Amino acid sequence: MKAISDILPSISYGGDYNPEQWGEKVWYEDATLMRKAGVNLVSVGIFSWAVLEREEDRFDFTWLDKVMDILHEHGVGVCLATATASPPAWLSRKYPETLAVDDKGGPYSFGSRQHYSPNSPVYRRAVKKLVTKLAERYKDHPALKMWHINNEYGCHVSECYSSNSLEAFRTWLRRRYQTIDTLNEKWGTNFWSQRYNYFNDITFLNNTPTFPNPGQHLDYKRFMNDSLFELYMVEKKILRDITPDVPVFTNFMLEFKPLNYFSWAPELDVVTWDTYPDPREGTPEAHAMQHDLMRSLKHGQPFFVMEQVTSHVNWRDINVPKKPGEMRLWSYSAIARGSDGIMFFQWRQSRAGAEKFHGAMVPHSNDEQSRTYREVQQLGQELKQLDSLTGAVVPARAAIIFDWENWWAVEMEGKPHNKLSYLEQVKAYYHTFYKRNIAVDFVQPGGDLSSYDLVVAPMLYMVKDGEEKNLEQYVESGGTLLVSFFSGIADENDRIHLGHYPEPLRHILGMHVEEFVPMADGERNQLSAESKRYHCSTWSDVIHLDTAKAAATFDGDWYEGRPAVTMNHYGKGKAVYVGTAPEQTYIDELLAELIKERYLSAPALAPSHVEIVERTSEKGKHLVMVNHNQEIARVDLDPYASYIDLFTGSEVQQETVVGGMDIVILRETEQK
Repeated sequence: MKAISDILPSISYGGDYNPEQWGEKVWYEDATLMRKAGVNLVSVGIFSWAVLEREEDRFDFTWLDKVMDILHEHGVGVCLATATASPPAWLSRKYPETLAVDDKGGPYSFGSRQHYSPNSPVYRRAVKKLVTKLAERYKDHPALKMWHINNEYGCHVSECYSSNSLEAFRTWLRRRYQTIDTLNEKWGTNFWSQRYNYFNDITFLNNTPTFPNPGQHLDYKRFMNDSLFELYMVEKKILRDITPDVPVFTNFMLEFKPLNYFSWAPELDVVTWDTYPDPREGTPEAHAMQHDLMRSLKHGQPFFVMEQVTSHVNWRDINVPKKPGEMRLWSYSAIARGSDGIMFFQWRQSRAGAEKFHGAMVPHSNDEQSRTYREVQQLGQELKQLDSLTGAVVPARAAIIFDWENWWAVEMEGKPHNKLSYLEQVKAYYHTFYKRNIAVDFVQPGGDLSSYDLVVAPMLYMVKDGEEKNLEQYVESGGTLLVSFFSGIADENDRIHLGHYPEPLRHILGMHVEEFVPMADGERNQLSAESKRYHCSTWSDVIHLDTAKAAATFDGDWYEGRPAVTMNHYGKGKAVYVGTAPEQTYIDELLAELIKERYLSAPALAPSHVEIVERTSEKGKHLVMVNHNQEIARVDLDPYASYIDLFTGSEVQQETVVGGMDIVILRETEQK
């Protein structure tokens, strides 16, 4: 398999294209407009199953043949979709067992999308037939650049309670545990008389009177993730066998909890995701974090933004449009953080259907002078100047541990504080890196940490076998590790690690927690550190020091004077424990000190709200600067370096100016 940057040597630019919604005359008009806008790649056929296979085994590819030819003639590559995301009416009518079933036991109906059960053998058989037909027909078509498998797996139906899914769940459990006795031990089923004598006794926990068994609940989440992933792999195998050199992927989503994207990423040739920031939020930080997460899923390889909107979506309570310039600005924020593709949903605004008011590259007016199309055209022409960026990576010496299964476990019922948000804790620590323009990767707790000077583990509640050793080796070898409260509590089956909390990490951290003190809504305490006082909320740990020293202490409540934050030297490294949820100012100051200790720095110095990210490759070192301020920003550069501005072609040294709501991209030419 070639590198994506070899197959697509320019920044990919385009969007979801739905020619089946329009006549042939519009296809030619679309291709002309695409060329004018600098479009070089479109996704075709994502929801076209019903017009590709009008009845079982009655296929019609004539319209798609024509579309593929037209696009190729106009210099537009095709990311061809497998069309399996929305099964046609005839499949649901003839085979109702293909329908997914909700948690009340009712089957979903045809008339929307994603109504299939991932464990239906009939659905899988129909998928194999369609994908094979598509791959065999277009394997040699010159327009084919990539395969888009299904679409946004689990977006609407991430759980299925059908009889097919139940049988598949039991089979999954047999593979995982081998014997029923092992399963009972791992799930702790002697509690509440929940013991199973046979795998066939196991049912879904979709209608329990009170808290379900945590181990079983967690395994069901794993099973559904694996079920959807196996469905993806069914399609990938067919495509890889028939078109071995064509990259394959499916598109991920923002902060999507049901699917463990780290487990999916190795089987994607490129990570792609759909980003839809709400203009009312007024901050690019949350989506910058997701860009960094998506880049990290394949260990720093560039990713694609597969969907975003030019102006406004249609599915919020109020669909506020992006202001002039925001679409361009946010697109470059993605490019800064490692994206080699900027794509939209959708190319042409639909006339009918549920998303007819969703924005597009070509609006209903079909007006080339519309603000939307003019901005699309400007961005497309600019991206042609950035070929040297493709394939470039973002070097990072700091990392945040992120674990989907930990996210599931933390937020299941029955915890000391049932309003804990895993993402809120992750975001609190990410914030410091973001505002200081310190590049950060996301890593798994069992992953390779050796290239990082500083690693942060927010609320690492679940520590699985081997992960504690991995963290120990990291610190022992000289790394700095920060761990937040409610970490090191349970194993992979949500069983408590016996001993003092956090038992697996206790020797690294040099302290132990006697008990938890969750705080009520609105309740706050204070902590003191170096004569300064800070608010804290949500949670307090009653901490005892072993070899660690207190870096901050609580100022109030019955545990006043006890450690709130500790530091411990272990081997050649250092481990920090934060036993509460401090105000953001304290997190910023604590991390700033650790960043300083490890000599981490931004690529350049700039005012607040200016993103500066370095991307490097054999083509050179680039600085991508995105100014989210209305006023200009002056950026101090490395005084020993010289740069070329990729937009203007001019030489830049010492300092550059980035206009308000504007972008500058520099490529280093030499060091003095």
